[in-house]
Amino acid sequence: MKQTIRLFVVSAFFLMAFQSCKKTTQKGGLEVAENYVANNYTKQEVDIEMRDGVKLHTTIYSPKDTSKAYPIIMQRTPYSSRPYGKGNFRKQIGPNSNMMKEGYIVVYQDVRGRWLSEGHYENMRAYIPNKTDSTQIDESSDTYDTIEWLVNHVANNNGRVGLWGISYPGFYATYGTIDAHPALRASSPQACIGDFFFDDFHHNGAYLLSYFRATSLFGTPRPNGDQPIDTAWYTLPDIGTEDQYEFFLEAGPLKNLNAFFEYDIKDQTSLAPDGMTDDFFWNELKEHPNYDKLWQRRGLIQHLDKTKPHVATMIVGGWFDAEDLYGPLETYKNIEKHNTGAYNTMVFGPWDHGRWARRNGRSLVGNYYFGDSISEFYQDKIETRFFHHFLKGEADGKTGLPEAYVYDSGRKEWSEMDAWPPKQITKKTMFLSENQELTLEPKGTKGIQFVSDIKKPVPYSEDIKSVFTPRKYMTDDQRFAARRSDVLVFETKVLEEDLTLAGPIMANLKVATTGTAADWIVKVIDVHPADAETNEEMQDHLKMSNYHLMVRSEVLRGRFRNSFTHPEPFTPNTKTTVDIKLQDVFHTFKKGHQLQVQVQSTWFPLIDLNPQTYVENIFKAEESDFKTQTHTVFTDSNLEFSVLE
Repeated sequence: MKQTIRLFVVSAFFLMAFQSCKKTTQKGGLEVAENYVANNYTKQEVDIEMRDGVKLHTTIYSPKDTSKAYPIIMQRTPYSSRPYGKGNFRKQIGPNSNMMKEGYIVVYQDVRGRWLSEGHYENMRAYIPNKTDSTQIDESSDTYDTIEWLVNHVANNNGRVGLWGISYPGFYATYGTIDAHPALRASSPQACIGDFFFDDFHHNGAYLLSYFRATSLFGTPRPNGDQPIDTAWYTLPDIGTEDQYEFFLEAGPLKNLNAFFEYDIKDQTSLAPDGMTDDFFWNELKEHPNYDKLWQRRGLIQHLDKTKPHVATMIVGGWFDAEDLYGPLETYKNIEKHNTGAYNTMVFGPWDHGRWARRNGRSLVGNYYFGDSISEFYQDKIETRFFHHFLKGEADGKTGLPEAYVYDSGRKEWSEMDAWPPKQITKKTMFLSENQELTLEPKGTKGIQFVSDIKKPVPYSEDIKSVFTPRKYMTDDQRFAARRSDVLVFETKVLEEDLTLAGPIMANLKVATTGTAADWIVKVIDVHPADAETNEEMQDHLKMSNYHLMVRSEVLRGRFRNSFTHPEPFTPNTKTTVDIKLQDVFHTFKKGHQLQVQVQSTWFPLIDLNPQTYVENIFKAEESDFKTQTHTVFTDSNLEFSVLE
């Protein structure tokens, strides 16, 4: 199947790198002239040779004022360092407008195998420890070699280098801290991918079908023998409808989607007898359904014991980031664990993916309004201060910033913490009891049943649309799900005082199924009171009255309940323990609200449909494998919350 939609501008998933501007734009009170960069910076494009001879295309913006020395701030990206060519300038450079106006040498680099850089691209290239010769390269060595060239060849640099990036560039910003160059003094991985089995394309082993259209961006080989290219060579699958729920339901088993990853020019099939497609990333997804050596080697979290103490890190994330929440939380925690002598802080706000890089004034995720100028505060008072201190200032770690700058998404205010999770938390257990109650004590061990119909899976959103990658559902009103018979609901009584959750949540389920396979989804929800005021951006068919705000949610593919590497079936009609780690939250359920928990077994098409009968590889399941089953949740199931006292 020939694809017809060419992607020339990377979507919001890859962070708004080439936003258009008017001649003068107002961004949260900070004016930025359209031609500011061209008027104040010189641009140079160079090909920097790595230790193995491969050259990486690099764009360098240097202040025209050469009367002083400047630090270097760099972003390495698979999404292009465009615009290419003399006289073509970005509208804005650097992490934010403050830093652009303050003066930095700003560098963008196409990573190995992408766009105008030579070499072969590997998706989440594996780290190589203890390298023995110049042929052993990874993103750490490429970062090191690039910094070495920059500090020795770029005029007027002060010998200090910083890294930053959001999403995949955030992964490279983390990678540069491992076996770091001595000149690297600060890095801010933001929404950084940590492991593709837990970020983006998988969540706890469940394949995120909602990322289907993004696959070709990573897996399409460059044309002409993998030669550098300055225009997009990949296309996005065209599913031909805005109703992605119906499309994927009618498409059936995942193997029926193989045809979308044939890239032959003449519309001739290129599927080999073994079922491999032209897209190497799709092939990896479908041939490696378990957490095997391929995914294990590419994960970066397990290598953060090799970060260097001379590199200050500030990890940034959004509490409502649908794409990369695991990555930044685990990156912060593991650097903190392994590199105790380093400056390491975290910033988490009420943002979706990369929203902190914008200056939009009112801060929303989906329908839900969190406050004014939250991103502006972050850029002006946190990010700029961090980089200025370590790249221009004293660099003694006395930044005036706390260990954790975190936004309470219920109280809608920033808090400064001296540790994350906070030292003042206690564990509080709540049980999934009968009569839809969430109680502090168990009330028996009765089983509550529901039918999981594979022809009518629970949607993850009530919106009818086709997305590139999902965002809005993270704060969606969950009333539509609570009203379904295949979604179990448990909730507290109306709270008589504020309840603040700060840290991880663990769901300890006791379940059974009539089949041999099942997914388990747990959602933590803030039920607002009837008199809650509706904000102006709310969708017309909704009101804030009784709004069911999803605060946190997670899935575990049941076959991985004991091991992500060695899956196993359920024994039918047998009570089984399924523990699900939900990512951290910082949210106050205010007096007059209720805390609700929903449990379900489908979440479509956010995740792919589980056949509910065990097969070795769901990507290769047959239509006949898919069976409607009856599931049971027992009332000795509970959630363990981290409560801030």
